Formats: sequence, structure tokens, C-alpha cells
Amino acid sequence: MKTRKSKFITCCILGLLVLALFAFFYAKKKPAAEPVSATAFKLNTIVTVTLYDSRDQKLAEEAVALCDKYEKLFSRTLKDSEIYQLNHGTLPKQGNAFVLSEKTAALIQKGLEYGKLSDGAFDIAIEPVSSLWDFTSEEKRIPSHEELRNALPLVDYRDAELRGNLLTFKKDGMGLDLGAIAKGYIADEIKDFLLEKGVKSATINLGGNVLCVGEKPEGVPFKIGIQKPFADRSETIAVMEITDKSVVSSGIYERYFEKDGTFYHHILNPKTGYPYDNHLVSVTIISDKSVDGDGLSTSCFALGLEKGMELINSLPDVQAVFITDDYELHYSEGFKDKIKIKAVEK
Repeated sequence: MKTRKSKFITCCILGLLVLALFAFFYAKKKPAAEPVSATAFKLNTIVTVTLYDSRDQKLAEEAVALCDKYEKLFSRTLKDSEIYQLNHGTLPKQGNAFVLSEKTAALIQKGLEYGKLSDGAFDIAIEPVSSLWDFTSEEKRIPSHEELRNALPLVDYRDAELRGNLLTFKKDGMGLDLGAIAKGYIADEIKDFLLEKGVKSATINLGGNVLCVGEKPEGVPFKIGIQKPFADRSETIAVMEITDKSVVSSGIYERYFEKDGTFYHHILNPKTGYPYDNHLVSVTIISDKSVDGDGLSTSCFALGLEKGMELINSLPDVQAVFITDDYELHYSEGFKDKIKIKAVEK
């Protein structure tokens, strides 16, 4: 009798376990509810935040609106921004040093680190040169040789000394341009905001640079494309499976113009003042933090294929795809072992 009773109890327990496992896998595989998203033109680009495990439209809109807060800190052209005031000498001072907010100091520190890591190929002190160019309006302005000759001596990240939140320029006329690294920092801040609100599945898209929060609710990675250079933003050259990582690209197709038969793009060489010409079309970085993806994508583009790949292969938990002007894809060491990627058929 006891044996029959024990068998009955065992069968019941096994049945409950089977039901629990079925419920678990059904919950993982059942179709997720439609995500909610918010889109706006911010930071001179299209910004979209999509929530996959929340139906809170207001939360998505609040996440997008955070861009305004950071633009008022980091913008080079917004007249009441902290960086604009820094570059024009109107920011409050303590002795000879400019007093920075915590967030601006943190971003500048990151920029200086990538200046050192790239041996100056990436330089946030390029503002005296970058302000001479115009890639956004119809003017298509190219600075004169004399303008560049006067500006280039002011471009050197090593002449910007940061101690805590105090910044000192060693030369009059220096300025900072955080455009090559700010979007990544802002994306990370938006992710932190969403995590604090309990969001575990989302994408943050700042003009094609994508930061994934977790994975999709059904337990599968997000599919993130690498844009095909000079094609429509929806056209990709390859698609990757990404979970809780950032995908950031820098390329000559983002902001450029042609004048008198010459092609000019926005990634400027701090040594010459002119755009880099190294047979690269784009560099895509996959990293944990988007600010690192931003800094590394520009740094590696500036360094070129050989030195850029050498840098990436020396760093932990970072992968890269370089696209050369023959549209060939070059992968960092171990890329395909860690990231599933599929080239899009031509």
C-alpha cells in the first residue's frame, strides 16, 4: 500500500514538474505583445527608443527627451550649452580653470582617454579645426590653407588638463568638440534610466547607433544591421544577433559633400585638418558601453585598417567590423566565435 502511495506521489510531483516546464517554455516562446516606441529629431539626428517589455508610452517619450538635457551640456553649437560656453570663454572659472558639471567632466575624461589610446588620431581638442568646416548646411564650406595653418597648433588633447571637474587649456583659443563621443555617452545614460524604471528589454537608436537593453522578451537576441555605406538607412550589408551590447559605426557616408570633384567627409585628421583618406569606408564596434563604441569607432577609423585592428584585438570584450572602399568586410579576432553575423546578399 505504501509503495503504491509513494508511486502516486512521485507521479504527481513529476506531473507538476512537467507542467511547470511546459509553462516556462510556453511563456518564453509565446508571441510578445507589440513594443511601444518614441521617435524625435534630437542631437541633429533621428532618435528612437523602443520598449519590448513595457507598454508605457510615456516612459519611452521621457527616455527620448533625455537627449535635450545632454544636448544642453555637450553641444558645440547650442549657444547656452556648457561646451559652447567653454569654447567661448564664458563658462565660470576657478582661478585659470573652467568649472565643469559632473557629466561634462566625465565625458571629457573619456575623450582624453581615447586621445591617449589612439596616440592623438582621435582628438576632442579638434574644435578650432572642425568649427571651420560645414558639413550640415548648403554652404559646403572648406577652410582656407591659412585658416587651417592658424588653427592646427591649437589642436592637441594633451594641452587640455582635467583635474576633477576643473579644466585648464594650455593655449588661448583652444576648444573641445565632443561630437564623436557624445551620442554613445547619452545612449548609456538612457539605458541606465530605463534600467532604473524596471525595463529589461529595449533598443536605443541614436541615428543608427544602437544600444540593446537585454534581449527580446521571448528570449532571443535582437537583430541589428550594419548599414550599407551610401545606401538608404534601411539597407544593410550584414545583420548581427546582439544581446545587451552596443553597436556603433563611424563612416564617411554619414556627413559629407563633394565640391569641385573632390569628396570631403566629417572625420577630420587632427594633424592636417582635412578628412582622413585611408581606404576605409566605415568601422563598426560591438561593445558593452556605447560611449566606448563611439570613441573606438572613430579612433579605429582614424588609425586605419592595420593599426585600428591591432588596437581592437588588444582590448577585452570588444569586437569590430571594418569595411574598406572595395566593400570587403574585415573582422576582428574571434568575432565570428562570439557574434553571429550574416552577410546580406547583394
